[in-house]
Amino acid sequence: MTRKTDSAEWPTLGLLALTYALWAAGLFWLSTLSLWMAVPVTAWAIAQHASLQHEAIHGHPFRRRWLNEAVVFPALALVIPYRRFRDTHLAHHHDSMLTDPYDDPETNYFDGTAWERLPALGRGIYLFNNTLVGRLLIGPVIGTATFIANDLRAMRRGNRAVARAWAWHLPAAALALGVAMAAPMPLWAYLAAAYAGLSLLKIRTFLEHQAHEKVRARTVIIEDRGPLALLFLNNNLHVVHHMHPRVPWYRLPRLYRANPKRYLGINEHYRYDSYAEVFRRYLFARKDPVPHPIWRRG
Repeated sequence: MTRKTDSAEWPTLGLLALTYALWAAGLFWLSTLSLWMAVPVTAWAIAQHASLQHEAIHGHPFRRRWLNEAVVFPALALVIPYRRFRDTHLAHHHDSMLTDPYDDPETNYFDGTAWERLPALGRGIYLFNNTLVGRLLIGPVIGTATFIANDLRAMRRGNRAVARAWAWHLPAAALALGVAMAAPMPLWAYLAAAYAGLSLLKIRTFLEHQAHEKVRARTVIIEDRGPLALLFLNNNLHVVHHMHPRVPWYRLPRLYRANPKRYLGINEHYRYDSYAEVFRRYLFARKDPVPHPIWRRG
């Protein structure tokens, strides 16, 4: 599905405006009333902004890439360069590589050999990270540290694209941090909100892909219609997004409802009723092993 004009997608632009307004309200208004309100609201806005960056990566709300990058330019979460998010996420959309410990940049699986080499403490940390409570508590540290370490290695090898992405990130992060430092909210509270925003995003990524011999059965459907579906811009219908990556977020539910049997047949019924079910089943339980159960080198 493609767009024939350069007109903006107003639902996406409207939600983006509301997200920036919510972020500003948390920083400048709610923080003067109660940090217990301000931090969660700011965290929600930061996570929503990251979801809107994901939309920008896939060509929304404009057809022109530079416009999409401009409207999501501030790095509200501070730590992940947008252009690195873009490049790694588009690489992740090579579905044949999904969950591959090396070729899928968003995988949570290990090569079995690398897993065996980890010390007991390292294994324990990653096993805890494979529960939902672990992913919420330490997932942002593990994910961000791994991401930055990989990029540092790439830059040491002379990867100029990675270096340029980080150079673009510096003013984007400085803009967000400068606004935060000018607000009544203490800096430590903003950093807590940024961390909580990254934790919220870990709910979406926790089980959106599974190891499976069939490529088409690796991507989930979570039939949730609540606040988290909005926060994640309907990416809980993840197989629909992977099959139609250019379709904007507000059209994904209609596509799914038009023929749910088709999508559930394609992904072999890798499905959950809601995020409430995901929490009930996996808050303290591991859904998957950390070493990839079927991956073989080559």
